[in-house]
Amino acid sequence: MKYFIVFLLLTISPTIKSQNKTVLYDIIDAISANRIQNDIQTLVDFGTRNTFSDTLSTSRGIGAARRWIKKEFETISADCDNCLEVFFQKDFVTKKGNTRVPHDTWVVNVVAIQRGTKYPNRYVIMSGDIDSRASDTMDFTTDAPGANDNASGMAGTLEAARVLSQYKFDSSIVYVGLSGEEQGLFGGAGLANYAKKNDWEIIGVLNNDMIGNIKGVDGVIDNRTFRIFSEPVPHTETERQRKLRRYYGGEVDGISRQLARYIYKTTRTYMPEMNPMMVYRLDRFGRGGHHRPFNDLGFAGVRIMEAHENYNQQHQDIREENGIAYGDVIEHVNFDYVKKLTAVNAINLASLAWAPPAPKEVSIGGVVEASARFIWQKVDHAKGYKIYWRDTTSPTWDNSRYVEGLLGTTLDGIVIDNYFFGVAAVGDNGFESPVVFPNKIMIR
Repeated sequence: MKYFIVFLLLTISPTIKSQNKTVLYDIIDAISANRIQNDIQTLVDFGTRNTFSDTLSTSRGIGAARRWIKKEFETISADCDNCLEVFFQKDFVTKKGNTRVPHDTWVVNVVAIQRGTKYPNRYVIMSGDIDSRASDTMDFTTDAPGANDNASGMAGTLEAARVLSQYKFDSSIVYVGLSGEEQGLFGGAGLANYAKKNDWEIIGVLNNDMIGNIKGVDGVIDNRTFRIFSEPVPHTETERQRKLRRYYGGEVDGISRQLARYIYKTTRTYMPEMNPMMVYRLDRFGRGGHHRPFNDLGFAGVRIMEAHENYNQQHQDIREENGIAYGDVIEHVNFDYVKKLTAVNAINLASLAWAPPAPKEVSIGGVVEASARFIWQKVDHAKGYKIYWRDTTSPTWDNSRYVEGLLGTTLDGIVIDNYFFGVAAVGDNGFESPVVFPNKIMIR
């Protein structure tokens, strides 16, 4: 029997391992709320971390803050036999043409790379934002403690580095503090361009922006729910890819949406007390975060954040009006909640970094048949492969079949019209690669 292969240029998407890995529980237990609290307090004590604030002072402004963050990464590296490559990555931003830029400046990110042992050029990234702002984003002198937005995300990134640096991973993990978020996502854009220029193979970006508030402006108090924002398909898809999706599906199977599903399932498996909430949107309504510049270049990236925001405590001068206290001060941060969301990040970083690469090509067939057929490309270091499928209306991969010693298989009795499918590579350690949504079609 002969088959013709037709290219279906859909997206590659990550999923989650199913095996019970006790090491992930060890990682969860190692996250410290006290260390996170101390880091948030230190960042708050810099007064303001506005992107255009003082860069020369040793105690105030973004310059002092980013130097302290770099020193913390270097201390972490010293504790793991210099396992982190720590450096500043910067880009020059000018006032011309930028309405939120009061003067020309360097936007400086602090990067720490924990190099993978097998795949050093494959990266999973956790980011937090260094900068803060007052009511007027052009005001770079007024106190802007930014305790939740976003000292919480930055502190979580530092704590994840402390814990995960005690392990070795197959792929590289990047811990980064990004600047210039409040003025136009400059730091994320700078690092995304740096990654593209240096041919980084990015598995996924976990952008943490406000992970410390549990009491919403609507009065809801919730210390278990968090949101995962993700775009449906890559911004960079071609017109041909868009047209083919009309016939073969994949409208909600972009790489970022699959990364969100990965995080959802990992959390439900290893932290069942938490309630991950997938939001099918790039970011909050009309707003943006530092995962977006990576999405703009075609990389997988999501935003992880609290479920219930308090707008009185965001982008506000510290003051009281009509009995309402405004300002992003440390008293509003719940450190145990930051600990939980840091653990969410850490176990997902570890799962992705311990997994083998995904198959580069997956072919699917089964048109007008009572079965679905698959052929995939061999992956080095893969012990086996897992075929996933789900109802077309399901948000998660709900069914799977594991095979060893094969580069293809048939799901008898599974009608291709009624499900979506994907294939993941499984390593000797049981960790799975990202799932690959079929990118070729076998036509009989």
